[in-house]
Amino acid sequence: MSIVSIRQGSAPLILSIPHAGTEIPESILSSLVSPWLARKDADWWLPELYAFAESLDATVIRTRISRTVIDVNRDPSGASLYPGQATTALCPIETFDGEPLYLPNMAPDAAEILMRRVKYFDPYHETLAAEIARLRGLHHAIVLYDCHSIRSEIPRLFQGVLPNFNIGTNDDKSCDAAITDCVAAICGADPRFSHVVNGRFKGGYITRHYGDPEAGINALQMEIACRGYMEEPGLPAPDNWPSSFNSFTPILPILKTILESFIP
Repeated sequence: MSIVSIRQGSAPLILSIPHAGTEIPESILSSLVSPWLARKDADWWLPELYAFAESLDATVIRTRISRTVIDVNRDPSGASLYPGQATTALCPIETFDGEPLYLPNMAPDAAEILMRRVKYFDPYHETLAAEIARLRGLHHAIVLYDCHSIRSEIPRLFQGVLPNFNIGTNDDKSCDAAITDCVAAICGADPRFSHVVNGRFKGGYITRHYGDPEAGINALQMEIACRGYMEEPGLPAPDNWPSSFNSFTPILPILKTILESFIP
């Protein structure tokens, strides 16, 4: 079975879902502190949240592999996306909260990281690059919408409570400003929800690497605070996290309006 799942569409829109995977090879599981800890920081329920994208004939690409195995949204060179701030590596060795993921002396070495890159990272990006090229052959311009979610409060990564919608365009380098402004306006139309543009999350490797508005590739990361579509416990534990998906979440119409705005 391929570790990359793809739904090909003809609309000028690609949804990338790089962090919803939970599969961990048995050979790696044996070196981890616990399977739950290794899956704790997944972007839970995003395929369910964006299931409506198929009705828009969008292309949807996701990996089944857990970000603990390798993070396909990190620079493969190992360079930090946020210098000076706490963040996670290409092959993370601790959770967002700073908990060790690996048993003593079991963290991946350089050879293991290279193997994981070839086996799990490269196929995702080969698929993504091929779909960008295919759709650019059909359309003058496309949108690459990188889907993410994260717990609303993680003191090690950011202060306070994260806004509901966190729009990242690498400080306006990866996406046409008119598109960014439109998305921000949609997010700001409902007073129940907060939003920010290029705040704590400015876009990961996918947004920064592929975004090229002058070449007709507008890349935008949407980081959603989990409280928008699932219950968040004060302290995540194996008996309460992840909580169930709320299919009636009021953020769903907002997300639909955003994706519809990308399609002429």
